[in-house]
Amino acid sequence: MNNLVKIKNLTISFNDKQVVKNVSINIPRGKTVAIVGESGSGKTISALSILKLLPNNAKIEEGEIIYKEKNLLNLPTKNIEKIRGNKISTIFQEPMSSLNPLHTIEKQINEIITTHSNIEYTKATTKTKELLYNVGLKSLSNRMKSYPYELSGGQRQRVMIAMSIANNPDLLIADEPTTALDVTIQLQILKLLKKLQNDLKMAILFISHDLGVVKNLADYIYIMKDGCIVEENTKTNIFNNPQHPYTKELVSIKNLKKSSDNENQDKLLKIEDLKVWYPIKKGLLKKTVNYIKAVDSISFELLENQTLGIVGESGSGKTSLVQALLKLIPSKGKILYKNKNLNTISNKAILELRNEIQIIFQDPFSSLSPRMTIEQIISEGLDVHEKSLNKFEKINKVKAILSEVGLDYENIGNRYPHEFSGGQRQRIAIARALILRPKLLILDEPTSALDVSIQKQIIELLYHLQNRFKLSFIFISHNMKVIEAVSDYVLIMKNGKIIEQGRSEDVFNNPKQSYTVQLLSSVV
Repeated sequence: MNNLVKIKNLTISFNDKQVVKNVSINIPRGKTVAIVGESGSGKTISALSILKLLPNNAKIEEGEIIYKEKNLLNLPTKNIEKIRGNKISTIFQEPMSSLNPLHTIEKQINEIITTHSNIEYTKATTKTKELLYNVGLKSLSNRMKSYPYELSGGQRQRVMIAMSIANNPDLLIADEPTTALDVTIQLQILKLLKKLQNDLKMAILFISHDLGVVKNLADYIYIMKDGCIVEENTKTNIFNNPQHPYTKELVSIKNLKKSSDNENQDKLLKIEDLKVWYPIKKGLLKKTVNYIKAVDSISFELLENQTLGIVGESGSGKTSLVQALLKLIPSKGKILYKNKNLNTISNKAILELRNEIQIIFQDPFSSLSPRMTIEQIISEGLDVHEKSLNKFEKINKVKAILSEVGLDYENIGNRYPHEFSGGQRQRIAIARALILRPKLLILDEPTSALDVSIQKQIIELLYHLQNRFKLSFIFISHNMKVIEAVSDYVLIMKNGKIIEQGRSEDVFNNPKQSYTVQLLSSVV
């Protein structure tokens, strides 16, 4: 095989602790190689070492990185700078932080062109316009004076791709380039990368924590865990015949499917003709001239002990729907919870129902107070809704609910959120919501910030808790794999409307709408 880059026996340490251990990776010309692993596995550090972009406290103890018969690790900085962004380029995970907010798109792409070639600025601008057109930004090619904050996430990532291919690189390193994007935009970016690879005959090193993302892109996959390559093989063999237990765990999430058995349950929630419209005001008197219809006349039902999955991209109305259900924003229509219309009852009555309707947020770190101990965080709801409890009774309740989510009070009760992993923090957030014994739990993207293996653990925990406490879930996500794993009934939202709904197996096996088909095309 004609390898473009060879990483041989690479070992990297931070403060004498090895984080990459004897890693060897071959990247053939014109092919896509994926490195897949959870956070902290060493995948990004291994890839960034190719261009010597490691942090100052990182030390390469041994190894070689061969490109065009030269060991890149031995090259002086000035020689590496001629390769960076030229023959080997990178795309990073978060385009907003990767683009300079103070410079226009034109200036930033022009800079990468003029740095590596003796070309006039006006000619560079012509090439920039062509690049934007090639990455699907035809409209932006006519307004190149735009700044990054004026673009959507998908547009910003396409700009990053335009910068990365500006000098026709031999190798493109793509570090989690789709993680921060909606599933439909993810699919567009992956298709674009595949097209550009075919057009430019370049190799791609794709870094991800999600096997599903690389399924239709990679030719060869390396699985990393704890700084080591635990398995390597072709894409077909990795998915059809995984060998290592960790690889099997990564692949197994696609086999998680909930079996529906609650057709005869009582109705817990009924939504009728719900609307959340935000007025658009103009003129000196701020007269309402139109409305942004975030939620536009939608209706659905939720049964006891049932999971309702809601899918949609950013701007589809998912968040506004949740806020309306929780009475955090005004809405019109009926929100019937246990036959009580939440839009007509008093604020006092709403407060009394708050303990029955709880929410778990997307990012467990930002949703937990950094100034409170775990005991204080979990018992906070008891201080509001069960004021008669004494300290001993509260601690017993905290201990019991932590045990339910697989955590030990004695080890974590007096510690703070920053001392825990993402998966542990999400378990703490689940415990905080469940301590009041709610009937309805709203989960707003609760697994999207977690590695795939941790996602599987949280989903299995939710299965257990739902069965034990007879909970009803509203599970919101843009990840169709997760929705299929947890849901009995599914709603597909777009532009504030429900465009398709039905039993989970019906929606996944026989979708009616083209948009649903597009979403499903990204499912492993």
